[in-house]
Order: sequence, then C-alpha cells, then structure tokens
Amino acid sequence: MNNTPKAIVIRNYGRSDVMNLEDIALPVPGNGELRIRQTSIGVNFHDVYVRSGLYKTLPVPGILGCEGAGVVEEIGDGVEGFNIGDRIAYVTGPPYGAYASHRLLSASVAVLLPGSVSDDLAAATLLRAMTVEMLTHRVHQLEAGMTILVHAAAGGVGRLMCQWASNMGVNVLGTVGSQEKAEIAKASGCHNPILYRETAFEDEVLRLTNGRGVDVVYDSIGVDTFAGSLKALALCGHLVNLGQSSGPVDPVAMSTLAEKSLTVTRPILFHYLADPAQYRAMADAVFKNFAAGILRSDDPISVPLADAQQSHDMLESRKAIGGLVLKP
Repeated sequence: MNNTPKAIVIRNYGRSDVMNLEDIALPVPGNGELRIRQTSIGVNFHDVYVRSGLYKTLPVPGILGCEGAGVVEEIGDGVEGFNIGDRIAYVTGPPYGAYASHRLLSASVAVLLPGSVSDDLAAATLLRAMTVEMLTHRVHQLEAGMTILVHAAAGGVGRLMCQWASNMGVNVLGTVGSQEKAEIAKASGCHNPILYRETAFEDEVLRLTNGRGVDVVYDSIGVDTFAGSLKALALCGHLVNLGQSSGPVDPVAMSTLAEKSLTVTRPILFHYLADPAQYRAMADAVFKNFAAGILRSDDPISVPLADAQQSHDMLESRKAIGGLVLKP
C-alpha cells in the first residue's frame, strides 16, 4: 500500500479541472504543530472562490481547503493538551491546506472532538456553524422578538442560521428557490419561506412585517439581492453581506444608508477566529448546540479526495443541498 501523503494541488486559478491529486512531502511537525491523518475534509463555497481566483488568498501552487477532521499522528515540541490518537477538527485559512490525506496543523486551531460529533459532521459543518455563531452573537447580537431575513434559507449556512435564530426566539423569514426548499427551510425553523422566483422578496418582507421591514438581513447572494435587501430593512436596520454567489456588490453611497440610518457589514470568519480564546469559545458553543439538538444536519455527501473536481461541480451547480466531504 502506498502511504505517501497526497493532496489536491492547484497550480493556477480557474475551473474545477485545475485541481489535481499529487504526492506531497510532509516533514515532522515543528514547534507548536500536529501531524494529522485526515478522515474527512469539508468542501465550501469559499474553496470555489479561492480556486477560481476570485479570492486571491492562496498563492499557487497551493492546496485548497478550510476545514477537516482527523486523528493526531505526531506531536511537535511545545504542544500541550493533545495526545496521539486524539480525534480533532479545525477551521483555518489562510493558510489553507485541508484537501490532503495528511497535513501539518498548528495546534492553536485544533479542537478536540466530543464523542457526540462524528468526523463527517465536524468536517461538513464546523465552518458553517461557527459562521452562524459569529453572525448571531458577534456581528449582530440577536435577541428574542427580533425579525430577520435569511437569504438561501435552505442552504448549508441558511438552515443552521434558521435553527439557531429560531431557538433564540427570533422571527425568521427566508428566501428559497422552490417549494421543496421552502419545506426544508420551514423544517429548520424558518417561519415564513419566501419563493423569490414568484414574488419580489423585498415586497413580501414588507407585507409580512406590515411595512416595517426586518431588523437584520443576512445576504450571501450578493449583487442580485443587495438592493432588495436594503429595501427590506427597517429603520436602523443592519445588512450583513456574507457572500457573493451571484457576483460582488458595487460600492454603496453613504446617502443610500442615511435614508433609513442603515448599517452594512462584510464579516470574514477567519478574522473572528484569529483570537484563539474566541475561536475555542465559538467551537464549544457549536458542539454544545449540536449535542442539545438545537443544530441538526443531514449526513453529508461523500466524495473521494481524488475526485475533488466533482465536489466543486456539485457545489456550483447547486446539486448538493446538504454538506459535502472529501474522503482520503
């Protein structure tokens, strides 16, 4: 059996076919590092943006991937709190490097996995769930009685957002593309799914809120929804732009925000994870919510690491409603 570490390497930006499986050299872990044998690797839209070159956050040649789970094989000097054989998960980036059978990982970003959380669940959802913790508690502290709008409410982040926010006593509205997705969103705690292909979502939001609008909009779509999201906000409302699947948003005139004293933010999860204490607090909150049943996720679709191109094609074609993981 060939035990040589392998990784998906990109040598230039572009379509999914720039990803290729290659042998890699992996030295012994240095000071503060762990060597990990990976068991499950998360696939996220962030990886697509990096691969395409939309995000210039990975110098080429390089290895994609923000999150994964695995087993500690070796421990470098200066590392405390871990033992060989421990199950761990992590979110990191940049630097990236998750699309690999084995990797070196800074112990500062490794978190021990509780028995209640499987490797696949952690790899498929930790980044998304920590994003939701950030959005609901740090970017804007949600409180019972608020009303929010979640775009792509049946998506990976959207469903977790609906679950977490509704459990906090928040009234959740959400946009979806089909009746099937409306049912998925509703089962996740979205009180009013809005079929955006059948009606202008901003008008429906104003109707459902008696003309007031929502306190917060969580918009992962970008250019196609941004103007409508501003219109859907109440006075002093807050628009959180957390993605741009339809394309980047043009600059916003301050006078546009002044019309309703609105605020707009563009948070990046990795900035919130830069503080190790905050990183671990966020991960702990996620694990507790999964253990309590507040957060739920279907089993992810598994794709062999060698077929990483297929996983990106599935993600970009919206054929993967649930999570996706690569299996070395």
